Amino acid sequence: MSQETAVVLVAAKTATVAFGGALTFLALRAYRRTRSSALRALAVGIGLLTGGALVGGALHQFVGLPLELSVTVQSVCTAIGFAVMMYSLFAEVRQTDTRTRSGARTGD
Repeated sequence: MSQETAVVLVAAKTATVAFGGALTFLALRAYRRTRSSALRALAVGIGLLTGGALVGGALHQFVGLPLELSVTVQSVCTAIGFAVMMYSLFAEVRQTDTRTRSGARTGD
């Protein structure tokens, strides 16, 4: 791997972990506020995507595993993360507010 390619790869992984961490944090915060199982699943799914990128890169850079194995670990985490995020779209949302679909409270 050339030096330029390695720099781009590290920069992309860093951005993935930073943005993925921020999204995971926001989804967790929304889950804590609403107690929605869909938001919990979304947070877990984004966390798996982010964690997979972090673990895959760390296994190659710091543990010395071959790139193919590191990418395989990341791909498995990505696949599971997307499956959990897809589940979040179908998870039953518990009614915690008396708002209608338009956003207005019932009785307004």
